[in-house]
Amino acid sequence: MQTSTIAAVAAFGAALVALAVYHFIAVVPRVRSLAGLIGAHDDLLGSGSGGAAQGARGRLSSLEEAAERQEAEMQRCDRRLSALEQQAQYDVSRVGFVRFNAYADTGSDLSYALALLNRQGDGVVVSSIFSREDTRTFGKAVSRFEPLQDASKEELSAIALARDQTVGK
Repeated sequence: MQTSTIAAVAAFGAALVALAVYHFIAVVPRVRSLAGLIGAHDDLLGSGSGGAAQGARGRLSSLEEAAERQEAEMQRCDRRLSALEQQAQYDVSRVGFVRFNAYADTGSDLSYALALLNRQGDGVVVSSIFSREDTRTFGKAVSRFEPLQDASKEELSAIALARDQTVGK
């Protein structure tokens, strides 16, 4: 055989070997990855046989049903939260307490004024005046942080303490 023919066959053989090495190093892993993606695609959408496509429709249908259930639960929670916020407007959430000596001959700050108010400042202030002979208790209505009857400085202090509290919104 001629040298040029042998060289051409050797070059062709070397090219085939180089192509085979490239194929196994670069092409085969990419084809396997692509085959995995095609398999996932076929599992999700079906390959036309009907069974896999029905599974995909079923999964999509169950996802839609779950989303509808979540939406209904969210609406229920929103209604409940609104009701609780409405109710919280009238609950006692502000408290002011002041202890004091009503008379010079008594000690230990046994008298007190207690303000129990809601967020709008409506409620009561209760006072207890202690003396050596007896104890007297008074209650006065409060509207918008203002007593509706004359109030002592201790009662006004209890109302101010309740007003100045930070209440979560």
